[in-house]
Amino acid sequence: MNTEQQLKLQAFLDGELPEREARDVAAWLAQDKDATALLMELRNTRQALGGFEPEIRLPETREFYWSKIQREIQRLEPATPKKEAVPFSFWFWRLLIPAGAAALLAIAGLFAFLKLNPSSNPGAEMATMLADANPVTYRDQAEGMTVVWLSYPAEKEFTANSSGGRLP
Repeated sequence: MNTEQQLKLQAFLDGELPEREARDVAAWLAQDKDATALLMELRNTRQALGGFEPEIRLPETREFYWSKIQREIQRLEPATPKKEAVPFSFWFWRLLIPAGAAALLAIAGLFAFLKLNPSSNPGAEMATMLADANPVTYRDQAEGMTVVWLSYPAEKEFTANSSGGRLP
């Protein structure tokens, strides 16, 4: 017997089935011993449990009793203040300030990118390529400093030809 059939028997016992279905279930009970045994077990369980449920009588009607509970809940709940209309200028500044900050960050990021990325500044690259100065670069990350040593061929000739470090 499946769950649907068991539920049908329970509904039959409770008197919740329409007439036609109740007749069908009664005919089914006449033929099936397992269904009849289950129905008898459900009746016995219902009677056994029914004796343990105390009968509670209220001094007033059910609707009045629940309306008293509802009024008490409403009395204990804090009243929510009405929301006042917020002026347009408040929303304008509330949106403008973050948008302005985002724009400033974007501009600062763009300038930092252009300054740190040598491929975005072709003039500096061309100057070092044309000078043919054999540069040596030192970058100190902790200090945020870059030092570039350039040795020009003219300096080597000057130091070799000069005596005492004086200009001719």
